[in-house]
Amino acid sequence: MAEASRYFVSIDELQEKAGRKIAEWTHNQAAYISCGAAAGIVLSMAACITGLDANKRERLPFTEGMKNEIIVHRCAGEEYNFTVRQAGGMVVPIGSLQSASLAELEGAIHPMTAGILVYYKDHRMQGQVPLEQQIEIAKRYGVPLIIDAAAQLPPVENLWRFTQMGADLVIFSGGKGLCGPQSSGLVLGRRDLIEACAFNACPRTYIGRPMKVGKEEIAGLLAAVRRYLDLDHTQEVRTYEAQVAFFLAAFAGDVHVHARRGFPSEAGQPMPRAELFMDEQGLGISRDELLERLYGGHPAVSLAPAGENGLYINPQTLQPGEEKIVVERIKEILRSV
Repeated sequence: MAEASRYFVSIDELQEKAGRKIAEWTHNQAAYISCGAAAGIVLSMAACITGLDANKRERLPFTEGMKNEIIVHRCAGEEYNFTVRQAGGMVVPIGSLQSASLAELEGAIHPMTAGILVYYKDHRMQGQVPLEQQIEIAKRYGVPLIIDAAAQLPPVENLWRFTQMGADLVIFSGGKGLCGPQSSGLVLGRRDLIEACAFNACPRTYIGRPMKVGKEEIAGLLAAVRRYLDLDHTQEVRTYEAQVAFFLAAFAGDVHVHARRGFPSEAGQPMPRAELFMDEQGLGISRDELLERLYGGHPAVSLAPAGENGLYINPQTLQPGEEKIVVERIKEILRSV
């Protein structure tokens, strides 16, 4: 990224060449680097709505009379539906908060349907129509199916698994499992739709103009993908397991703190995390006060709450050895109560 910052290049050419390399490495037709996964969703929605039609592109996000409906499962959550509307898409939710049926999915498809968007998390797929069936329906009706898989790395195979199943586009975060630039995202899939993403994106002055991805992020994500593909993923999981085991051992004899191994992660990734549950009365401090003091101390430690009296420790965000710092800070606070 530092090297890229010192040169002036054609962004389109750099995107095309970086995308060609990433597509080759990940066994996909094409790839596009966005400024985050959410921007990747916006551009993917725009691609489904406009294709390479310059007149449609110029009208976004105003899509009246255009094929603009995007089907989503209501039970998958609505956190990112704004990314659909941002591109001019009309969200068409199907099913209930608990589940949706194949008939409901098929019944929602009609001439105004521009795509199906799947928010993919293993623990949220239970109520959705099975992905294989969604893909089969999409193919039958000629409707693009896009998967938001922002946090679904690991496993590394997801970089090509979904598209080999038949998904048209799949979107990953550049800064989560890939550990690349935080302000980057990766869109993989059909060549024509990737071209339509670029068609709507910066440096052109249309819907994607504010979502500029710089030469530094392009170079950085290219390097991050190569690094990730070359990792010893088995050893990486062993490192996570060792860190979780350290947390469990550190609190094994504490009658007021119960530590256990949780699996999978909050994003449904196949990796462990430590969960600590506190006897607040016995410790003389609440979970929330502990979290506040951890974050306000030196070094600052940020942990996620779990339930009413617990907290999560995710080894994916720790460098080797930092688990000792976290334990030391927690015990330091508990001793001072």
